[in-house]
Amino acid sequence: MKSLITLLSCLLFTAVAFAQSFNTFPVTTQKPPLHGRHWMAVTGKPLAATAGAMIFSKGGNAVDAACAMLAATCTMWDVLSWGGETQALIYNPKTKKVIAINALGVAPTGATAQFFKDKGMKYPPQYGALAAVTPGTPGGLMVMLAEYGTMSLKDVLAPAMQMAEGYPIEAQTANSIEREKARIKEWPYSKKVFLTHPGEEREAPYPGEIFVQKDLYETLKKLVDTEQQALKKGKSRKDAIYAAYDRFYKGDIAKEFARGCQEQGGLITEQDLANWSVKIEEPLMTTYKGIEVYKLQQWTQGPVMLQTLNILENFDLKSMGYNSGRYIHTLYQAMNLAFADRDFYYGDPAFAPEEPMKGLLSKEYAKERAKLINPDRNDPKIGPGDPYPFEGKVNPYTHLLKDWGKLQSSVTSPLTEKYFEDFQAGTTSVEAADKEGWVVSITPSGGWVPATIAGNTGIGMSQRMQSFVLDEKENPFNVVEPGKRPRVTLTPSMALKDGKPYLSFAKQAGDEQDQLLIQFFLNMVEFNMTVQEACEAPSFLTNQMFSSFGDHEKQPGSLILNNQMSPWVRKELGQKGYRISYRERTSGPINAIYFDWRHGSFWGGSSNHGEDYGIGW
Repeated sequence: MKSLITLLSCLLFTAVAFAQSFNTFPVTTQKPPLHGRHWMAVTGKPLAATAGAMIFSKGGNAVDAACAMLAATCTMWDVLSWGGETQALIYNPKTKKVIAINALGVAPTGATAQFFKDKGMKYPPQYGALAAVTPGTPGGLMVMLAEYGTMSLKDVLAPAMQMAEGYPIEAQTANSIEREKARIKEWPYSKKVFLTHPGEEREAPYPGEIFVQKDLYETLKKLVDTEQQALKKGKSRKDAIYAAYDRFYKGDIAKEFARGCQEQGGLITEQDLANWSVKIEEPLMTTYKGIEVYKLQQWTQGPVMLQTLNILENFDLKSMGYNSGRYIHTLYQAMNLAFADRDFYYGDPAFAPEEPMKGLLSKEYAKERAKLINPDRNDPKIGPGDPYPFEGKVNPYTHLLKDWGKLQSSVTSPLTEKYFEDFQAGTTSVEAADKEGWVVSITPSGGWVPATIAGNTGIGMSQRMQSFVLDEKENPFNVVEPGKRPRVTLTPSMALKDGKPYLSFAKQAGDEQDQLLIQFFLNMVEFNMTVQEACEAPSFLTNQMFSSFGDHEKQPGSLILNNQMSPWVRKELGQKGYRISYRERTSGPINAIYFDWRHGSFWGGSSNHGEDYGIGW
């Protein structure tokens, strides 16, 4: 009887998996999809989504609302703060173009590879003032608002300022502060802000406690006051916002930020802040079955998704079946080929040497890489390819490629909680769209708890320096030097179909981001899932690439599956040489907006993974 029940369960699972892969019946999701006709706002915290809704209700466009949500998430320390970095894609309905916003900070004066080596470090540190690049989020927010928004900085920052005066802190952040209180005590300004019950058994705020940030409120007030004074003098809305921008990066805020950073051992100078600027760039793009997919340039890991999709176009994924052993194996191998290229070739395009992106993103190069996929076995030693011939050049780094595989011995240690903490280093995402056609996708980050607050600004500094390497043998394009941006994991996404927005999507969690975004995208394109089904659908993860955090560890052959995965798929993948572990939830958190042009509406989706959610109207 027991064996019969098991057999019936297996048959039922097969039928459900088959039906789900072709979407032949409605799948019940844990979260309902969001629907809207006029606007959609989705982000990492419900309160922050409300901030976006408040701006929309006042007549703001999607850029205005996205900036308000960004400000709110930073104020709530949603695994980021105001001193971090902002990366965004914006669809402009007037030009029908996708714009890229590069608001990532740079390594400060004195931040050389030799500086960190002299301190006995293999990589720049994970925590403290020495981990900080210059703050990018304030500048990124103000540039987006000035160039593409419609409202004043005063209006857009109003929800965040109310929160800085005091908001009921949620359990996730409050408990994170308590877990990290020992490290927080190392930094006087962080201790003052975060540990609201000093000397008690629990020193962090309690969930639901009104959390007040007086210094941050004063910093935001200075920005608004500067804008309002400029408006009174007859300055335009745009110029008034840039006046506030200048006060942050060249005025008294910059002075206090640099002082507070240096007091705690950091390197950021006033000149570093004054010299930094936001870049408005052309995004990178590829097509997948006629759909245009946009990502940020190679200072992020975003092109990994484009490379992977180019490789996958050489396979009939739909015929393999959703989450079959063959499907998972093919995606795993394709992603690892692209991630190996990421690990060696990606870096700041503003610095020499020039990254071979034309070759890396060529369809011909993808065909050659696809030929390396063995359908029967995982290749734990897969390394970077040679894209230079595909742009008519000779690779100047063949001598480094030859020994690249030997540089890091294969790691077969257990997957520890510390490893996952580093690999999944979190952030948030912001998605917004409006009826006028503006679409915004942001993956901001940096300054997460435990953050080192810079003096009396109330602003937590970035920890992004750790994403640099110190040895060109690992990646000649991403060696730290002053003024350079580290190659980051942060990677908002946008897709256009038939010349119109099709999807806007992003997720948090470090090196996991593009892995799960690829699967989300294929869930919709290949398996006809709704946006909410695609957000929640069980995914898998590879740890075969080098982590961008901490000790930059690598776990060749590591495969993380969802607990729902069938026994025969587990067995098949085990036979292909994978080291398999399992998680209850593997879907995100992904936030997304789907554009239903047939009905003239928006669909919003948000994974059943964290506190992310949204509001539509």
